[in-house]
Amino acid sequence: MIILGVDPGVATMGYGVIEQVGNRYRALAYGSLETPKTLPAHQRLQMLYHSLRELVAHYQPEVLATEQLLFSTNRRTAFQVARAAGIALLVAAEAGLKWHEYTPLQVKQAVTGYGGADKKQVQAMVQRLLHLESSPKPDDAADALAIAICHAHHAALSARISR
Repeated sequence: MIILGVDPGVATMGYGVIEQVGNRYRALAYGSLETPKTLPAHQRLQMLYHSLRELVAHYQPEVLATEQLLFSTNRRTAFQVARAAGIALLVAAEAGLKWHEYTPLQVKQAVTGYGGADKKQVQAMVQRLLHLESSPKPDDAADALAIAICHAHHAALSARISR
């Protein structure tokens, strides 16, 4: 199964594409999609839309997974992240992909076994689980890979339960 994990953001959207075969994972691609702050919001969202569509067309994932948005004290930031998440959902819907979202706690628990893990612990486990030479950079890409791994764990558990 190929999974596209997305860490939503308008300025920087992290992505991570992994392949799950049995209980093993392999990173196919990861990075960040960045938009210039000088562009108006609608053009930045359009850039993200086209870039995500290209990733989906190239890697042909079955699932797109995102991190669930939590309420933020900064409403403007929360609103921008929600817009970016909406773009990811639209791309998933247009491509006929399954879509799942996970809380930060679920992602940390799935990747490290501890819901209170910090970013460095999550990044270290992502590196180990995907057999990467170094910790994935930027942080948004590491988060997106963690989201994809979280989905792989949850999908495997659901498959075992349904048997």
